[in-house]
Amino acid sequence: MALAGISVKYSGGFRLNLLLCATRKITGKSSMKIEDNKVVTLHYTLKNNDGTVIDQSEDGSFLYLHGAMNIIPGLEKALAGKAAGDEISVKVPPEEGYGEKDEGRIQEVPKEMFDGADQIDVGVQFHAQGPDGTAIVVTVVEIKDDVVVVDGNHALAGVDLNFEVKVVDVRDATEEEIGHGHVHGPDGHAH
Repeated sequence: MALAGISVKYSGGFRLNLLLCATRKITGKSSMKIEDNKVVTLHYTLKNNDGTVIDQSEDGSFLYLHGAMNIIPGLEKALAGKAAGDEISVKVPPEEGYGEKDEGRIQEVPKEMFDGADQIDVGVQFHAQGPDGTAIVVTVVEIKDDVVVVDGNHALAGVDLNFEVKVVDVRDATEEEIGHGHVHGPDGHAH
């Protein structure tokens, strides 16, 4: 199986990119503790403060490489030292998740900059170039007469993230996985 990114589209049109992982179900149990360079298999449910489910794994086959910045820092820190079979509830504040909402990332853009776009509606996302030249995703949050208001913040910036997590398995990462910084499937991964 190949490397897969978790990208989930939610109502309102935004996407959440949580982790990089290979989709491989591991059934063996381990008493190995979670630490850097371990591959961790999880089942999780993510909710906001109102209890609304934002995301969840479906079958316990969500894998990540611990210590490689594949998941948000607050969740990774909470999982350190846990083992297969452990279950935790953790509230990750914005500063340990997707950051605080930065009002400087909300901008008014002239409508003519969107010439050629199929549709411009609130919630639609566009790829744009940030001030430093990196690619960013912006979400339309308001449409005025001559301008479109876009938000370059992550959709979950400023949001407390409430996780219910069960650790399914922990194993040593391969040298290749460590070198690449992410989990590979059972047949490896070609770059």
